[in-house]
Amino acid sequence: MNCIKISFLISILFIGTSKIYAQDAAVLLHDMDEIIAAPKDKEAAVIMIITDKSGKEKKREASLKQKGRFKKLYRYTKPEKQAGIATLSLPDNAIWLYMPAFGKAVRINLLSKSQAFTGTDFSHDDMSGIPYTERYKPKFINAINPKHYVIELSPKSKKSKYTKIILTLNKTIHYPLKMEYFDKTNKHFKTAKYTYEKKEGYWYAKEVLMTDHNKKHSTKIILTDVKFDQGISDDEFLVENLKL
Repeated sequence: MNCIKISFLISILFIGTSKIYAQDAAVLLHDMDEIIAAPKDKEAAVIMIITDKSGKEKKREASLKQKGRFKKLYRYTKPEKQAGIATLSLPDNAIWLYMPAFGKAVRINLLSKSQAFTGTDFSHDDMSGIPYTERYKPKFINAINPKHYVIELSPKSKKSKYTKIILTLNKTIHYPLKMEYFDKTNKHFKTAKYTYEKKEGYWYAKEVLMTDHNKKHSTKIILTDVKFDQGISDDEFLVENLKL
């Protein structure tokens, strides 16, 4: 009888702990989203370095504007053949792509969000800035490490290219250190590594290195001349204004 009681208590304790961990994982993911979108707005110059398997590099430049959690605009400025290409993220998981050659903006569907962003190792979804809490369900893998948490993110959409993402999160500040991406065969095929820096009271990703292990290909994004709370107008994020 005592054994039955002990087993029952252990089961209750395990279930209770699992629920707490699930709640904590959700809180941490929400905290990460809050850190990423903490400024009222953000503006920066972007340097993008694409390296192929032979080590050959291509350099691109872009401008970045972001307002709050749901509005984000990337626009290429160099080289000339990419200049003007833009992606705009808006509320309700909307992503728009503008290609100067077509002269109009096109809304990206769920399937296209998983595709590569203009020849880089990031997908349109990766670049969107849409909060992770809207796209993924989190659960703890490891909360014991003194320096970081490890959380598994499962996509809410069945059309996602990823079956899961293993997120390594800074334990003190709650910003991402690393994300490991798994494909439909549950194989780890991409890794993103983040370098965060604090400026004007805000933490931001100064560098992000995304590596595609299958293609032996990588893309590094570096932010320079970062400015916060400049009072960016909402007009900057209108679809009709994507055309220069």
